[in-house]
Amino acid sequence: MSRLDNGKANPVIRNGIPETEGREHQPLSVATARASAHHGELLQGVFDDGEGRLHRGLVTLPLPSQESTVTFWPREGSGIRTRPESRTKAARAAELTLGHLGLGGQGGDLTIESAILIGHGYGSSTADVTATIRAVAASAGTTLLQSTVARLAVAAEGASDAIAYQDQAILFAHREGRPIEHFGGEFPSLFVVGFRGADDQPVDTLGMRRARYDSEEIETFRTLRGLACRSVRLQDPMLLGRVATLSACISQRHLPKAHFETVLALSQWFGACGVQVAHSGTLVGILLDANAPRAASRAGEIAKTAIDAGFADVQMFSLNAEGAILQ
Repeated sequence: MSRLDNGKANPVIRNGIPETEGREHQPLSVATARASAHHGELLQGVFDDGEGRLHRGLVTLPLPSQESTVTFWPREGSGIRTRPESRTKAARAAELTLGHLGLGGQGGDLTIESAILIGHGYGSSTADVTATIRAVAASAGTTLLQSTVARLAVAAEGASDAIAYQDQAILFAHREGRPIEHFGGEFPSLFVVGFRGADDQPVDTLGMRRARYDSEEIETFRTLRGLACRSVRLQDPMLLGRVATLSACISQRHLPKAHFETVLALSQWFGACGVQVAHSGTLVGILLDANAPRAASRAGEIAKTAIDAGFADVQMFSLNAEGAILQ
């Protein structure tokens, strides 16, 4: 191992993440952690990093009412087993986290409890992976930086949403595991009515072809990024709704939603801020200003209309809204 000028060892880098070596560790203990789902994105596309390089990025819409709960049970021997057995991404996340903590080769079992639907844009696998990383870290008596959790999640999944950053308003490079830009605040207060088409089938996120945006779309993303940042700075839900709607319209060219025009019409009829979608899933959502008059009752009316129209998984939830919590 090479040495730094101060005599300290250079860290071992695996999967782009430094491993911790030489740290004293307490014995691993049973630990549980949680991570929330999300309801697609408010913005997704390709963005300049300020140095002329383009990066795929997104702004996640948090959904705190749904979550994955993971318990890590350390045991002697190597290898990670999961219950359910099919959660290979979570197993990989546990191995990477143990390696990062200098505990590579330690074995354990993961118990994953989640009712998050798979393949519709709720971030089910990212919630499992993020909760796993937190649980393994807690088992070792430590916590990890949000940036470290995000990098580990991407290394385990190949692509990940910004769940590690919870409800922070950031533009996140989901295939690199790092923020492109912090918007410097929290999202404006929103009520969201979310749903999907009753016949919509799950989407294989990693198997789907990546969107190939043209130059006009990329230039539009530049503008939308600036407007999203401004909406956070000014706490302007209407502006954020316009950003989400334009991003959803671009997504419609690449992963079309069968009932998108109907959802747009509903949004306009009820005077909502706009429409958002899962850019690699089936979900759509109508955004309302939570501080506007009759916002809660209008959300209820939209939800009833969506149910009557035959949409599935209709739910109401709030984001940074004081007082009312819609479920």
